[in-house]
Amino acid sequence: MTSSTTGTTPLSDGLDHFLDKSFGRPGFSADDEPALRIRPGTGERIGFETNDEVYAQLHDHRDMGRLTAQLNPVTGPLYVEGAQPGDALAVTIHEIRLKDCGWSVSLPGVGALQDRMGSGMFTRRVPIDAQGVHVTDRHVLAPAPMIGCIGTAPAQGTHSTVMPSYAQGGNMDLTDCRPGTTVYLPVMTEGAYLSIGDIHAIMAEGESSFVAIEAEGVAVISVDVVKDLPLRAPRVETESEWIFVGLGDPVQESIRRGYEDVFDFLVHTHGYSTGDAYALLSAVCHSRLGGPTGSTAPDPLHPMAPIGAVTTHHLPKSVLTP
Repeated sequence: MTSSTTGTTPLSDGLDHFLDKSFGRPGFSADDEPALRIRPGTGERIGFETNDEVYAQLHDHRDMGRLTAQLNPVTGPLYVEGAQPGDALAVTIHEIRLKDCGWSVSLPGVGALQDRMGSGMFTRRVPIDAQGVHVTDRHVLAPAPMIGCIGTAPAQGTHSTVMPSYAQGGNMDLTDCRPGTTVYLPVMTEGAYLSIGDIHAIMAEGESSFVAIEAEGVAVISVDVVKDLPLRAPRVETESEWIFVGLGDPVQESIRRGYEDVFDFLVHTHGYSTGDAYALLSAVCHSRLGGPTGSTAPDPLHPMAPIGAVTTHHLPKSVLTP
């Protein structure tokens, strides 16, 4: 059963484990002490509370120089017993519990609309209540919560929680990472070290603003391990689709890699002939723009300017039915 709530359910109610936002970290790393260790496949529900203090500070001060909060922290890491390099972590998202407000923010020089928004900083506190998400005085929209930042740790070093997106996940900003889906992430180090952050109350695909309706909340998940499933990029399973993430620079490379992964899934996992797989992809596999964070580390002189692209490639499960 999937659901999203807006303040009606206590943050830790009914959970087997709860990681509050004090476990927020500035990166994905296996060097961090695990916040929790669990056995996979038990069905235990784990809540990851996220932290949007940085947006509250921007709203109060309108000054990047006065920030004391972490930018886009992730909560964790979660150590999964038995997870080994070459496996995949299967993270099922059961529920996202939203708090009472979200944020819309325009940072100077950031996002696709930077030339339209000008050099000033725009911030808006967006109330969330039983009516919905109050994006403007005239537009109260139904919440569609999703997880923007989810990933495992690299084999060495630390991955950013801002940009780029990585093979192990990261700040992908995919609307598909929502309740009712399972996210498959490559395991690169023993224990996987899963971390989650950056919940959105509602976000259009592509996230034109770079900072959509961000909202603190609790992501409720369970975890399993798929042995010997080496992935070169994350995958998302919904009730009706398999979604393959493409990462590359330029965008054409991202699209090519995503299509290759769908093709290999049909041929090597499901036994389709190359001709059948080729024809099916051209007929039913839709591609979309993913999050805005890019696939390649940005120029250090322009740390908020994305390079490369994140794309998603959608295969209907109906074509897998014998």
